[in-house]
Amino acid sequence: MSKKYYVVWKGAKTGVFEQWNDVKSHTQGRADAQYMGFASKAEAEAAFQSTYTKALTKRSMSKSSGTKPAASASYVKADSTAVSNSLAPVKQSADINIYCDGACSPNPGKSGTGMAVYQQQQLIELWYGLYEPMGTNNTAELNGILAAFKYAQDHIKQGKTVQVLSDSKYSIDCITKWAKGWQAKGWTRGKGEEIKNLEIIKQCFVLYQALKSHLIISHVKGHANIEGNELSDRMAVLARVKCTKGFVHYQETLDIKTILAMASG
Repeated sequence: MSKKYYVVWKGAKTGVFEQWNDVKSHTQGRADAQYMGFASKAEAEAAFQSTYTKALTKRSMSKSSGTKPAASASYVKADSTAVSNSLAPVKQSADINIYCDGACSPNPGKSGTGMAVYQQQQLIELWYGLYEPMGTNNTAELNGILAAFKYAQDHIKQGKTVQVLSDSKYSIDCITKWAKGWQAKGWTRGKGEEIKNLEIIKQCFVLYQALKSHLIISHVKGHANIEGNELSDRMAVLARVKCTKGFVHYQETLDIKTILAMASG
C-alpha cells in the first residue's frame, strides 16, 4: 500500500502526520474531530493551510466530475484498513438510507437537527429544524433519530426496508439497548435514578418497537468524510443558525458541493 500523509484540523494535536496511529491518538473519542488522508506530503501541507470544509468541497467536485484529480484527498476509515478517493458512499443495507445528526453550540445551548435521505445511493431529500434555545448535543441527536423513525414509517408501510445512520452511539444505545431495561424498571435506571432526555427516548422507543423488524440502525463515525453524515451535519447547523423550530424540507438545489461549503458543527 502506498504511503499516506494525514492532516488533523481538529483534535488533541493538529498538523500533518505520517503515521495513522498518531492521527488516531489525537482524534479518537472526539466528536468534533476533523482529519483526512492524502497521497503526498505536499498535498497534505497545502490542505492544512486551508480548511477541512474546503478539502471536502474539493473532493466533492472531483466526485461530481467523475475524474480523479492529480491532488485528491483520500477518505480515511476509522480502522485505517482502506482508503477511497471520494467521500465514503452510502451504505446499501436498505431501500431507504437516512442519515441524521444534531448540532449544539455551546453545549448546552442553541441546538438543531438535520437529516439526509438517500434512495439507491442517490441523495433525494434534506431536512432541518427542531431548534431548541437550550438543548444539548444529546437531545439534538435523539431528535434526529426520532425524525428519521417518523420519516421511515410510510416507506416501511410500502414494504421497503429503511436504514437509519447516526454518529451518536449514546442515542443508538439508549433506544436499542437500554430502553427495554429502563421500561421494566418503571423508566428509571434502578433505585429511582433519573434518566436524562427521557421523553424523547420514550417516543423513539415506541416507534422503534413498532418498526424494528424492517429497520436497520447503524452507527457511523462523525466528521469522517461520510457524505450523508456530513450533509446531515450541515443541515443541523443550518437549523441552529436559523432557529428553525419545525422540521422542514430543504428547498434549495441539492448541490453537494455548495452544501458541504456551509458551516459545519
